Amino acid sequence: MKKLLTLIAMMAMCMGAAAQEILGDNHSMLRLQQGQKYLLLPVQEKEEIANICVLDDSNELMQRLNVRLAVDKVDYYVPLQLKKGMRLLDITFHGDRRQTGPLKDFACWREMKYSDTFDTQNREHFRPAYHHTPLYGWMNDPNGMFYKDGVWHLYYQFNPYGSQWENMTWGHSTSRDLIHWEAQPLAIEADWLGAIFSGSAVVDHRGTAGFGPGAVVAMYTSAGSAQTQSIAYSKDGGLTFTKYAGNPVITKNAPDFRDPKVFWHEPTQRWIVVLAVGQEVQFYSSKNLKEWQYESSFGREYGNHGGVWECPDLIYIEDSRLKIKDSAVRSNNSQSSIPNSQSGKWVLLLNINPGGPFGGSATQYFVGQFDGHRFTCEDSPSETKWMDYGKDHYATVTFHGAPEGRIVALPWMSNWQYANQVPTRQFRSANGLPRDLGLKTVGGETILTSTPSPEMAALRGAKVKKPTETCEIVVDVKGTCTIELSNMKGERVVMTYDAQEQEFAMDRTKSGDTSFSEAFPCVTTAPTYGAVRQLRLFIDRCSIEAFSADGSMAMTNLVFPSEPYNTIKVKGGKATIYEIKN
Repeated sequence: MKKLLTLIAMMAMCMGAAAQEILGDNHSMLRLQQGQKYLLLPVQEKEEIANICVLDDSNELMQRLNVRLAVDKVDYYVPLQLKKGMRLLDITFHGDRRQTGPLKDFACWREMKYSDTFDTQNREHFRPAYHHTPLYGWMNDPNGMFYKDGVWHLYYQFNPYGSQWENMTWGHSTSRDLIHWEAQPLAIEADWLGAIFSGSAVVDHRGTAGFGPGAVVAMYTSAGSAQTQSIAYSKDGGLTFTKYAGNPVITKNAPDFRDPKVFWHEPTQRWIVVLAVGQEVQFYSSKNLKEWQYESSFGREYGNHGGVWECPDLIYIEDSRLKIKDSAVRSNNSQSSIPNSQSGKWVLLLNINPGGPFGGSATQYFVGQFDGHRFTCEDSPSETKWMDYGKDHYATVTFHGAPEGRIVALPWMSNWQYANQVPTRQFRSANGLPRDLGLKTVGGETILTSTPSPEMAALRGAKVKKPTETCEIVVDVKGTCTIELSNMKGERVVMTYDAQEQEFAMDRTKSGDTSFSEAFPCVTTAPTYGAVRQLRLFIDRCSIEAFSADGSMAMTNLVFPSEPYNTIKVKGGKATIYEIKN
C-alpha cells in the first residue's frame, strides 16, 4: 500500500510538471486540467503578488487575479473555480529571484491541487462566534445592505484569493435574524472597468430604472485606471446581478471618487446618491438610477480632514416623539423610508482614513438638514463628532429598507493600520455588532446614539459566574467604576468610567498578542454625554464592544488573548454575566 501511495504521489507530481512551462526568470504558464471544480492555489503571505491571467480556448482573457503564490512554504489554500472554457494560466511573478531561488523550484508548483471541494471548516482560534465573518479570505467594507421579504442582505468587499486586501469583488451573506449568516455565491465580480469597490443597493419598488418593479439595483465604484460609478440589477432578490450595459453611469476627473450610497427622497420624487470625493462628499440626483445630475457638495470646511473621506451615508432619523405617527406614514410608502413630513434630522455618516481619534480609520458624523439638493450642518465647522470611540469601527453604513422604520448600521471591525496583519490566516476581519441608531439632545447639541440591535436579545442565555470567550456582561454602575477582564496568562483589559469627567476608557495594551503592529496596543477614551447607569459589554473571542445603556457611548476594540478572559473584577458597580447562545 505504501509503495502504491508513493507511486500515485509521483504520478501527480509528474502531471503537474508536464502542465507547467517556465518561460523566463519570472514568467510561467500552467495548462489547466478539465473535469474538476477547483484548482487550489497555495498562498504564502510574505511573498510578492503574482499576476495571473486566465485564458480561454481562444486565448481570450477571461479573468485577472493577483495571488501571493507560495515560494517555499504554504500558509493556506484559496480556490480558483474552473469555469467552462478555462484553459491556461499565464503567471508573472514579482520580487527578488536572488533571494527566492529559481522559478522552477517554487513550492506552488508542487502544492497546487485539483479538487471538487474546498474545505471551509473553521480552523481559527480567533474566529468570532456571533459576528459575521467570511468563510475564508479577506473582507473589509460592508456594501449594498438591504432588507427584503424577511431577509437581511449583506454584501462586502471580498478577496477570494487571499486573506489580505486584493481582487476586490462583492461577497454576499444573508440572514433572517441579523445574527446567523449564510454564505452565498459571489455577487458582483471585477470586469474591464475595474475592481468592484464599495457601494449600496436599493429595492426599486416602482421600477423607475426599467428593470422591473421590485428589482434590486446595486450601485458601486468601478475601480480601474479611474474610479467611476456603475450599476447592476437583480431580478431574483439579490442573489445574482446583471451589469447595466450603459456603465459607467457617473464619471468625474478625480482620483478618489467612490462609495455611492443611494436612497429615494420622497419629497422631491428622485433618487439621491452621496459620493465620497477626496475630502468632501457630493450629491447627485436621478429619476431612473441611470442618468445623474450634480446637486451640491459638502464638507471641505467641516469635521476631520486627517485622511481621505470614504463610505458616506445620509440617513433620516425622525423625532422620537413622532416615531409612531411617522411609522404609519412609512408603511404606506413602499419606495422609501423617508416620510414627506420632515419632523426629524438628517445625519451624514462619513468614514475617514487616516484621521481617527486614536490613529488610523474611524467614523465621524454630521447632523443637519437635507432638502433634496443640499445638506446643511447644524454644528460648528470645527467640531468633530465620532460615532464610535474604539479603534476598530470603520466603513459603517446602514441597511436600506429596514423594517419598522429602524435605522440599522453595520461596521467593519478593524483598522487600516493593521487589518492585513491581525493574527488570523484562514480569514481576516469581521463585522461589528448590528446597531440601531437614534438621536439624543445633550445640552442643546444633537448626539447620534448606537445601541445593539434588539435581535441581540435572542442570544442572551443563562447567567454564569465567570466570563467566557463569548458572553454579554451587564454592569450596573455606581459612580466611578473600574472593570478588569483577565486570564491566567496575566493578559487583561481594563475599562474605567470616570463619573466626574463623564468619560469611558478601555486599555488593551496588555490584552494578549499585540506584537503584529506597533499601532495596536492603545488606550481609547470616549465622552459619555451624561451619567452612565449601566454598561453592556459584548465579548466574542477577539473583540470587546462596550455600550452605555442609552446608546450615547459606543466603543469597539479587537483583542487577541492567548486564552479566554475568565476572571472579572469590578469596583464601583455590579456585573451580571450572561452566556451567549449561538
